[in-house]
Amino acid sequence: MREPHERHRVPALTGEDYRRVRQDTEALCANLDPEDCVAQSMPDASPTKWHLAHTTWFFETFVLIEYAAGYKCHHPSFGFLFNSYYNGAGERHARPERGLLTRPGLTEIFEYRARVDDHVEALMRAGGADADRECLRTIEIGLHHERQHQELILTDLKHLFSRNAMRPAYRSPLAPGQETADELGWIDVPDGVQVLGHRGDGFHFDNESPAHRVFIEPCQVSDRLISNGEFRQFIEDGGYRDPALWLDLGWATVQRENWQAPLYWQGGPDGYTEFTLAGERELFDAEPVAHVSFLEADAFARWAGARLPTEAEWEVVARDGPLRGNLADSERFHPAVAESREGDAGLRQAYGDLWEWTNSSYSPYPGYRPDPGTLGEYNGKFMCNQFVLRGGSCASSRDHLRPTYRNFFYAPDRWQFSGIRLARESS
Repeated sequence: MREPHERHRVPALTGEDYRRVRQDTEALCANLDPEDCVAQSMPDASPTKWHLAHTTWFFETFVLIEYAAGYKCHHPSFGFLFNSYYNGAGERHARPERGLLTRPGLTEIFEYRARVDDHVEALMRAGGADADRECLRTIEIGLHHERQHQELILTDLKHLFSRNAMRPAYRSPLAPGQETADELGWIDVPDGVQVLGHRGDGFHFDNESPAHRVFIEPCQVSDRLISNGEFRQFIEDGGYRDPALWLDLGWATVQRENWQAPLYWQGGPDGYTEFTLAGERELFDAEPVAHVSFLEADAFARWAGARLPTEAEWEVVARDGPLRGNLADSERFHPAVAESREGDAGLRQAYGDLWEWTNSSYSPYPGYRPDPGTLGEYNGKFMCNQFVLRGGSCASSRDHLRPTYRNFFYAPDRWQFSGIRLARESS
């Protein structure tokens, strides 16, 4: 049975909290043209307009229809058009065809958002009694869900703009970067019996619980992310041409997709460039290598005589550090060079810059139970054939992250802001 605080804690939410998150989403669209918001560059990505509508559908479906007496849906077709994967909420439009939805137009989507926001805020003003705690909990989930889609707007736009022959920029140019990173350092991971997973009353998704014991063998993790320069050495040493370095799925993918470098690299060893949300720019060796798949991260680790950390190793070494870094609030939207090492400063780049692949399969913790009802589809049903990433990225919001947060993607995925941290057994 769930602990009482997990199901009945009353979130300390205000209308200002709700408005801030919703406005942050719209602020990401401030410099976009309507044409930017409707196109879809691949089946795994979604148009910005769809993200704007889907996050609104979430509040309409799981908050207003459930808790606001007499609420009438904005449009009878929106449930079909903007449901993502909730089978319990009904049929839905095919994901690969979201870019075909030229209608409803962007203006109508913003009107939809405004109407739903008015109703949710009115519901919050009228609430406060114990009977409303599940409503507030659902609103809280919806706000964290919207934070996820803010990151997806940026990653999907980056992929879209990279496919545009004009190579447009989303933000102003970035300052030139450093040419070399400092030497990779290593940090001991606390070994023995450790506790993994969320404890306490703060917000967390159901896949972060229950807290449970794990045993960790003596090992170390690198104190910063792997750099472009280090990954360039892997390429120049024939890393993409050596089947001995790759898992079978990885080698098959390399051959089929003709991978020769990370997703947004162009050119060759004598002059790589990298596509960023600030447009095309010179590749800087000291910056963390980004947009690599689990398959590439695993192959690099094997080439380097190391491995990827488990999610337990990552969590126990990162959980006591400060939650700070190159996050979305910096508006850089590109990984930055690791800050200088100062003595025994611990883990660098634990939060922000890039999501870090672990070698842990995305699976349930012992005793896991998904949230009841249709919202239980949010995490649990995806616990198959995916790997866990930890830490957050340069597109993640600070108030959305915590040490126990479990992101997850399929092994070949690399359009997300994903990077590499190494681990090794203690000598």
